[in-house]
Amino acid sequence: MKLIHLNENRRGPRSNTSLFTRPISHSANHRFNFVITLNIAVFSNCVYNCALIPDLSFFMRHIVLAAVRIFLVTIALLVICIVSIFMCMLVPTNRNKAHYTAKFVGALAKLFGIDVEIRMPKEIEELGPVVYVANHQNSYDIFTVSASLPKRTVSVGKKSLRLIPFFGQMYWFTGNILLDRNNRSKAHGTITATADKIKQRKISVWLFPEGTRSYGKGLLPFKTGAFHTAKQADVPVVPVCVSNTHDMVDLNRWDNGKMIIEFLAPINVNDGSRESIRHIANNTHEIMLAKITDISIEAGNELINAETAKAG
Repeated sequence: MKLIHLNENRRGPRSNTSLFTRPISHSANHRFNFVITLNIAVFSNCVYNCALIPDLSFFMRHIVLAAVRIFLVTIALLVICIVSIFMCMLVPTNRNKAHYTAKFVGALAKLFGIDVEIRMPKEIEELGPVVYVANHQNSYDIFTVSASLPKRTVSVGKKSLRLIPFFGQMYWFTGNILLDRNNRSKAHGTITATADKIKQRKISVWLFPEGTRSYGKGLLPFKTGAFHTAKQADVPVVPVCVSNTHDMVDLNRWDNGKMIIEFLAPINVNDGSRESIRHIANNTHEIMLAKITDISIEAGNELINAETAKAG
């Protein structure tokens, strides 16, 4: 009796054709092409991602550099503030508290990759009390311009600075003067109070006559408060010119170049009339703008959008 295999009876006799020689149906061919296309796409994507690995590594290295810089500056500034506050408690009457603290804060410019060159003539160092007027560009001034603060000198800043933890307390403890800019009557009183401190304590003050940061707009028009202060205290004005630092700092770059801080010859304020004070302020602006332009070119960061307008 002949036995019939159920599979043969259901599907027909087996074929000897292998998988590689068997004809592929239309649907099977479509699936096969799809798999091949998918594999090629995955392979191409892997090759592309592998090619990006060096760029990704470069990107990560730069992110790490910026993060390390911010971390180190934060820790260093915190330590400086705490130590400065403690030292000010020990020697509350020392007139160089702000000077020495500013020197340490100014040393942090190295962490930003900035080389600061300070040009102060010998005769400026030997001057008595004066009013220093400097251009104010951005927040990096704290870590750069502060390095040039002379001995027996304090600065005048916004009253809101005292709200910054540790830094605000350090700023006040070192004898700097806090100014309420939102109240014009108090600001006028501060000019008188500042002039009195110059005469009583035999100290100099550091002011930013622009009244705000310029943020790449060149040298902004001067306000006259600094010049009125100099007149009331009967001291000269000493211009301090800082080379252009707009767009100079890149936290992801090791070397952020050079900046120059140069002290100019003192300017006497003999006439206290409003017209005379305005004339001296405008004249000082012209002198400083010319010098800032020159030293910015020398430092390799040319002042592009110089603001030459003056307040009326």
